[in-house]
Amino acid sequence: MIKGSCMCRKVTYAIKGKISDITHCHCTTCRKAHGSAFSSVAAVQIEDFELTTGSDLIKCFRSSPDKVRCFCLNCGSHIYAHREGQNHYILRLGTLDDDPGARPVNHIWLSLKASWYEPETDCSLPKYEEWADDRQ
Repeated sequence: MIKGSCMCRKVTYAIKGKISDITHCHCTTCRKAHGSAFSSVAAVQIEDFELTTGSDLIKCFRSSPDKVRCFCLNCGSHIYAHREGQNHYILRLGTLDDDPGARPVNHIWLSLKASWYEPETDCSLPKYEEWADDRQ
């Protein structure tokens, strides 16, 4: 079982099946909704996904004609999205508390990526376990 939660931990969920391979989406809507260069997402079958606490705190909004995005009303964390007619949710992986086992396989919507982000140079940047030594 894979578990996850929002930032305030008032909404929690459990996944009893597997999630799909991970995709990094660079579309404008994902960037704006998450305040980041891209959103890391994976599909999870609806019947495998259960809100274990805080279902009354889930608020959804229509971000496009056939898609709703659902988030915690208390802290604003985006949990999942759903397209009409599909049998899976699009899980926002930043909310996972456990390792899902899946790994990223692609970047999509690079035609709409943030002008300041270049995926091909991302791996060459310095890496730190915590804060960079020169933080201000």
